[in-house]
Amino acid sequence: MRCELVSLNGRDAAALAAELRALLPAAEEVAAAVGEIIERVRAKGDEAVSEYTRVLDTSGREPLPLRVAMTELTDAADTLDPAVRRGLELAIDNVGRVAEAQAPQDRIVDFGTHVVKVREVPVGSAAVYVPGGRAPYPSTVVMGAVTARAAGVHEVIVCSPPGHSGELHPAVLGAAGLTGVSAVYRMGGAQSVAALAYGTESVAAVDVIVGPGNIYVQEAKRQVSGCVGIDGFAGPSDLAVIAGDRADPDLIELDLLAQAEHGDGTMVVAISSRRELLAELRAALVHAPDTGAVARLVEVEDAAQAVAVAEAIAPEHLELIGEDVEALAPSISRAGCVFVGSASATAFGDYITGSNHILPTAGSARFASALSPADFRRRFYEVAVSAPEALAQAAAPLARTEGFEFHARSMEARTDARHDHP
Repeated sequence: MRCELVSLNGRDAAALAAELRALLPAAEEVAAAVGEIIERVRAKGDEAVSEYTRVLDTSGREPLPLRVAMTELTDAADTLDPAVRRGLELAIDNVGRVAEAQAPQDRIVDFGTHVVKVREVPVGSAAVYVPGGRAPYPSTVVMGAVTARAAGVHEVIVCSPPGHSGELHPAVLGAAGLTGVSAVYRMGGAQSVAALAYGTESVAAVDVIVGPGNIYVQEAKRQVSGCVGIDGFAGPSDLAVIAGDRADPDLIELDLLAQAEHGDGTMVVAISSRRELLAELRAALVHAPDTGAVARLVEVEDAAQAVAVAEAIAPEHLELIGEDVEALAPSISRAGCVFVGSASATAFGDYITGSNHILPTAGSARFASALSPADFRRRFYEVAVSAPEALAQAAAPLARTEGFEFHARSMEARTDARHDHP
């Protein structure tokens, strides 16, 4: 694994974070290629999706029909390894409980002169992108589909790139069966995002697309976000670990290696004031298998500096290990998910804790959030005015200041005392 030891050494934490991010591919690098794929799918529909599937996924073999038969989902669920099924069922329950805890409620604000009701409703349909390639991700089916259902979405779609055989992995199909999704499509990459956004002969357009994926998938989501909702940038994974006093380097090494399994574009970072711990980690990581991940070990002066570096990175996952740094958890504001204590491995969050593993990456945890029911719901206002006089008296002068005479007259026409204005 590519691994280097660096020191903050008086540098600004934000500058160091920018250097680390620059080591990874940026979505802008594939923008033109993604744009071409999207336009081809818009123009050619199923034909283009099948062509890209043949070239990119099935090694030249003729792709199977895009839509998976629902009986295949049931059969796959019934034939899952019992231990895998038990794990998926517990994950479904835990993710559902956390999602339901975030369920929004309508709010009413009564001003006396009028009432404003803040309403939230689910979108009609949503798609969950489930990555393929290196490994199947039945856990992502759970994270996306269960959360969408908790939000009240009626039509929940799953798509995932097929393997060389043209089929999806049985575990992905089984998870789709257990979560009760409405449809599953054998398609991946930017072409699947385009199909879901604009529709094809076989694929109905959806209202929202969520899920992790490589930079092609995430750039495609960004490019179609003008006509469909997206969750944000959930691209190649990243992990930062702040190691404090008495942190176990063996556990940290395992966590860094675990996240590095996600492959190309992944970044893993350990931050500590313990030089000997960082040296031990480097000796171990340089001999680790090269998955395409990038590892950096950052030496700082103290826990406060470590937090500053982590906040500047705004990682997808942040681990705090060691009593001195664990106590700083309340000060963390920039991370997709924070894992506190040596027992709280990021891997638990990837599968079973109920916290969602579809998280903001590439530093977007500065402004973005973990997948939640909010990503599948839209908010709007319902207004009922009962006493327009006071409102018109206050607002009409504002309308005229902005040059909107008929805005003013529209409001004044609702009052008992109407005034003519030249």
